[in-house]
Parts: sequence; C-alpha cells; structure tokens
Amino acid sequence: MNATNAVHSTNALSELRNDPVIAVVRAPRIPDAAALCAALAEGGINLTEFTYTTPKVTDHLERASAAGWRVGVGTVLTAEQAGRGIDAGASFLVTPGCRPEVAEVGRARGVPVVLGALTPTEVARAVDLGAAAVKIFPARSFGPGYFKDLRGPYPDVPLVASGGVNAGNAAEFLAQGALAVCAGTDVVPPAVVEAGDWAEITRRARAFTRACAAGT
Repeated sequence: MNATNAVHSTNALSELRNDPVIAVVRAPRIPDAAALCAALAEGGINLTEFTYTTPKVTDHLERASAAGWRVGVGTVLTAEQAGRGIDAGASFLVTPGCRPEVAEVGRARGVPVVLGALTPTEVARAVDLGAAAVKIFPARSFGPGYFKDLRGPYPDVPLVASGGVNAGNAAEFLAQGALAVCAGTDVVPPAVVEAGDWAEITRRARAFTRACAAGT
C-alpha cells in the first residue's frame, strides 16, 4: 500500500470509528437519493452505501454526492463497476467477497475498499489486497461471538459486520470487536425507500443508532 492509499485508508477508518454505521440501500426505486441521505443523517447515520443491485445506481450516487453526502457503492464485482462507481461520486467501494480487481482500482484511484470475507483465510487475503476494512458477511450466520474469535489472530484488522444486523443485535457486534456495522432492511426497507417516506427512515435510523450507543 503506497502513502496515498494509506492516508485514504486511515481517513476511512477514522470516519468509521466516529460513525460506526453504514446504511446499505437495496431498493427497486429510489425517488430522491439526496433526500434519503438527508433523512438517514437526521437519524444519525452519515455513511450510505448504494448497491449495484439497485437500478440506476450511478444516477443515485451522482445525485447524493453532488448534494455533499458521503456515499459509497457496494456489491462491486468488477473493475469496470468500481471505476463507474468512483466516476459517479462513490468515496468508498464495498464488495461481497475478495475481489482483487476491485482492490486494484481502489488503489489506483486512491479510494478505500471494504473487501468482503468470511473465513480467517479470506480475512488474510483481504488484508493482503490492501483492504481499508474487511466486511464479514453474512454476519448473522455466525453471530457476534465470531468477531471476538477473529480478534484473536487478527487483533488489528478493522472488521465490519454485514448481513442480518439490526437494532437488536448491532451493539453486541460492536462490543465483540466489529469496528462498524451495516444497517440494511432494518433501517432502509425497500418499500419505505420506494415510497419516499423520509420521516420513517429517520425514525428507523435514530432507533438503530441509539441502540448502538446504548451498548457502548
């Protein structure tokens, strides 16, 4: 990892330590991505990940980033997707598994990458590829205790819990060693996003962040 990428990774980790929740949006339609980010921020979630499983994701990235929101793009599987996401305003990339070609684009463009992993071997691979953090997915399947187990061999690797994290268990993931957690349908249900019910999104985000804070 060169000096520039090390700086970007450090900045990304500092941001996650201050705001340990990433809202992960998967919806068939998003009426206003900037308004969605504003609703999430009102509830205390300042990092939003739009995914390639959402139609017109680059349009949403452009709209939200132009409004000044900190957004990333997830479910990135190829170098081409990584480049398009960055061009549209993504300030971080997230993958569901170890994707060397995505990591390479992140390094070349100076954009932090959160690489997905599950096993200890995959965590090591993600670290070797220069991941700013490692997303453990699906977190629900192994539970918060798995993060404590991973802390044994990897005490300094920043881990992000993703998949099945909700207001009822997020604090435990953080307590057991996750640097941050991903909030999915518990905060941004597709139907609520599609309806543009921003007040409900804010309510859900606030409940989630309060639950996290209560456990710290």
